[in-house]
Amino acid sequence: LSSCRAAPSRRSTEEPAVHTVNARFLLYSRPDCGLCDEMLAELQALPQAASMRVDVVDVDADPQARRRYGHKIPVLLLDGKLVCHGRLDLEEVHKALAIVR
Repeated sequence: LSSCRAAPSRRSTEEPAVHTVNARFLLYSRPDCGLCDEMLAELQALPQAASMRVDVVDVDADPQARRRYGHKIPVLLLDGKLVCHGRLDLEEVHKALAIVR
């Protein structure tokens, strides 16, 4: 059962990974979209984004989103602002995270 115990608390001078509780990613996707699955997996693997909420939304479920992003999926937004599309752009993700921190 030792694996279930919490590690002793340590004081750290490091800043928390995320400063804002409400920041969230929105990933416009489609069913059976390999690029969408790849982007989501890469995003979830980023330590800087690990504690942030990621909402995955079918772009075809919203006519306005479909008109705007339908040909660009996967499309990643952070707090409503476009971060990247097609492939995960780590530089753009880091820039967007810096703004919400």
